[in-house]
Amino acid sequence: MQKNTRIALLIDCDNVSSSSIEGVLEELAKYGTVNVRHAHGDWKSTHLTGWIEKLHPHAIRPVQQFAYTTGKNATDSAMIIDAMDLLYSNTVDAYALMTSDSDFTPLVMRILESGMPVYGFGQKKTPLPFVHACSQFIYTENLQAESEDQSGNAVAVTKRSRKEIRGDAALVKLLRTSVEQTSEDDGWAHLSKVGSYISNNSSFSPVNYGYKKLSDLIKASELFEVEVRNGNKSIYIKDAR
Repeated sequence: MQKNTRIALLIDCDNVSSSSIEGVLEELAKYGTVNVRHAHGDWKSTHLTGWIEKLHPHAIRPVQQFAYTTGKNATDSAMIIDAMDLLYSNTVDAYALMTSDSDFTPLVMRILESGMPVYGFGQKKTPLPFVHACSQFIYTENLQAESEDQSGNAVAVTKRSRKEIRGDAALVKLLRTSVEQTSEDDGWAHLSKVGSYISNNSSFSPVNYGYKKLSDLIKASELFEVEVRNGNKSIYIKDAR
């Protein structure tokens, strides 16, 4: 994706923590410019105090949504309307939805039908239907310098070890299949093609395993031979079996 890609970041402040917003914006900077930054919620609620402190430093526009009826999430409806308005405005090329609510799964599918990628960001409690629907999904706990355990104690986000990576059967299958499908006759595959294949077939992100780059995860797994070619400009990998 080109760096001039315009990305709309829509935040469901009722269902996601403000502590990872810096990491979300840093991650999105890899794919383009976040020219739309809308934070939806009832800003009269003390529940959003943490978000209020993040708005101005990150140029995020708060979108007020009153809770008209007890037990009904008016924020969801307002955010969906906002997303559809942007869809027909032709002012964005991609979406980023920051939420842990699976109710947005149909919205993701509708945006994908329009040919735009959707980057999802949510907590590890996010239901899998929403996770899998996104073009790429990153757990926000992995974007924080420190996360908190159930007791509120700070714990560092750690990288998956070689053993842990190899023990994840679904991950190993995804990596091996992607290399197999993109490899040339000699069995070597260009890493960028492998990454594109993975993006087209899953919501995978190396960040969820503690690695910023796919190449770092590949090397840590020791499942593949790795060669750097063309003056350190290209990385090729081959199944080590």
